[in-house]
Amino acid sequence: MKVIKRDGHMVDYCPDKIEEAIEKANLEVEEEDRASSIQIKNIIKYIERLGKKRILVEDIQDIIEMKLMSIGKYELAKHYITYRYTRELVRRSNTTDLAIKELIDGESEYWNTENSNKNAKVVTTQRDYLAGITSTDITRRFLLPEDIVQAHDDGIIHFHDADYFAQNALHNCDLINLDDMLQNGTNINGVMIEKPHRFLTAMTIATQLITAVNSSQYGGCTITLTHLAPFIRSSYESYVAKYQRRKLTKAQVEKFAKEDLAREITDGVQTFQYQINSMTTTNGQAPFLSVCLYLGETDEYKEELAMLIEEVLKQRKEGMKNENGVYITPAFPKLLYVLEEDNIHENSKYYYLTKLAAECTAKRMVPDYISEKVMKELKKNEFGEGECYPCMGCRSFLTPDRSISLGNIAKAKNYKEGVGKYYGRFNQGVVTINLPDIALSSSKDMDDFWKIFDERLELCHRALQIRHKRLSKVTSDVAPILWQHGALSRLEKGESIHDLLHHGYSTISLGYAGLYECVKYMTGHSHTDGGEGKEFALKVMQHLNDACKKWKEEEDIDYSVYGTPIESTTYKFAKCLKERFGVIKGITDRDYITNSYHVPVFEEIDAFTKLKLESEFQKLSPGGAISYIETADLNNNIDSVMEVIKFIYDNIMYAELNTKSDYCQVCGYTGEILIDENLEWYCPNCGNRDHDKMNVARRTCGYIGTNFWNKGRTQEIKERVIHLDNKDA
Repeated sequence: MKVIKRDGHMVDYCPDKIEEAIEKANLEVEEEDRASSIQIKNIIKYIERLGKKRILVEDIQDIIEMKLMSIGKYELAKHYITYRYTRELVRRSNTTDLAIKELIDGESEYWNTENSNKNAKVVTTQRDYLAGITSTDITRRFLLPEDIVQAHDDGIIHFHDADYFAQNALHNCDLINLDDMLQNGTNINGVMIEKPHRFLTAMTIATQLITAVNSSQYGGCTITLTHLAPFIRSSYESYVAKYQRRKLTKAQVEKFAKEDLAREITDGVQTFQYQINSMTTTNGQAPFLSVCLYLGETDEYKEELAMLIEEVLKQRKEGMKNENGVYITPAFPKLLYVLEEDNIHENSKYYYLTKLAAECTAKRMVPDYISEKVMKELKKNEFGEGECYPCMGCRSFLTPDRSISLGNIAKAKNYKEGVGKYYGRFNQGVVTINLPDIALSSSKDMDDFWKIFDERLELCHRALQIRHKRLSKVTSDVAPILWQHGALSRLEKGESIHDLLHHGYSTISLGYAGLYECVKYMTGHSHTDGGEGKEFALKVMQHLNDACKKWKEEEDIDYSVYGTPIESTTYKFAKCLKERFGVIKGITDRDYITNSYHVPVFEEIDAFTKLKLESEFQKLSPGGAISYIETADLNNNIDSVMEVIKFIYDNIMYAELNTKSDYCQVCGYTGEILIDENLEWYCPNCGNRDHDKMNVARRTCGYIGTNFWNKGRTQEIKERVIHLDNKDA
């Protein structure tokens, strides 16, 4: 039997929902007025005996009211009617007022910890949140079917970024085609930006372009330094010409030109860092930016690129000054350092850069590391050739590019026939499935588990289709910087972006969370056991991939499995699991669930075993994945960092090291700010507990957060075990 919902959508008949609704009404009346379990089951049997193929949800509710009154349960029927009426009011009500009041009052734990890179007290962030509250309300009441909203509220799935969904122009994350914009010109707010002729100018323009792009989307974006390297040569040539005009000797010309160039590179990188961290996008924060450092992207400008990478790493290692003038760890930009043959071995030409990267990681937690070797094994294009490219934002990876055969559908001016194109591509959005909820709903019955899994996957599929269909209505006019002026494409005015949503040009992501808890409940083992637990975990991951493959073949939309960051959602999912299933030791007894495929933070495991194990799961998370290890202070043990980096190169596609470099503004302590049993942060030196007087940086879910976290994420941070101590690796 199919039930026709209020929005006209059909779902499978579920007797459990009827029983649940009557039981909720039962709780509101005296014991003698309650319906017994037998009476409730008789009502359900009556509905089923009607033998209807389809039935309206309102008709079911009318029957329940009638049957309750026919057995003399008038008071219960009254409360059921009240419950039904209240639910209708909730569905129809505007929920923005209370949320706005909580935000403005500044006392809400939710708003103050919703995003570890946003300060909810400042007006620019509040403006973004106010718009988000309105968008979320419109999304819930008008744009999403009731069952998807209910599943989201119950923590069965998570419909990400509902606070931006009302604006149908917005997408998630992307790789900016900075090369096209700088080399061929672009446009910001109707102002033509022509090709710069100096490196410093290019860096300044790049920050403006990044801010404009980031303000036209809601996720992270990535650029590569490779696209800036040609302008270093332009600057050098201009210095050479200047000194040649002064009739200096060849040796003098070269000496002075190199000195001037070195100063310009230093100034350009400093300008870039200052602007990225001081600018504010329309999202109420600094641009959510990743910067790729990949020597293998160019042969022609490799020397210039190496100079640029070196300066970026030097300045990032130094850090940025806080309001007291003390160097601290900034959150952005995230740095992505690609490990390759030219920089991974002691005798490699650019090994010195990797050594510098290791020092920077020990001090400032960046860069993260992408293995060209492993990535080329996992990411193969349609001709079977391995590809290496950065992620969009913190972890979203595109599948191998099919635009080789499609042609230049983005109309990019730097398109090259027969060469894979990644810059200019993007992600349409994410919906995440709660894996522990599937397991707990099955009561350990394997047949039920796979049945419920498929039902939940279809729920996610429908939610993703809604995301896609909303974007499919967009024309290039809504965000000219993206669609007309080169960031993602160069479409004509009024032209639809529809083709860019298909044919593998962009991705759309099926997220997943809590693999560990799911496996632990179903098998009694962790997925790290190398046996039953791991085997079941791999089956779960493969099932996610099989679903995406099926949808992709049917719709020509690039669905992909994505290891979701779930920064604040980890707490929401944990709370929902407790409400639905109670406290189950080892499964729902914490205020967080484990991110994606990760080894749980509290499980003792060494760094190398963890990375090797998680590399197997990265293969099955092609749309987005990142692994990490927690380390002790390794500033005086760079050899250990180098050993980890070399291991990453040989074994795992994308990984990072989580170090600590906090600062107490009260006593000047540098090291690790700690968390007490009440989940309050404090300085171990002076006891300071004022968040406004300490600088704390922690890796949240692939990116660094600096504005503190909600209760669940804070507990997760507190319980992280050290995978690499301060001894020789």
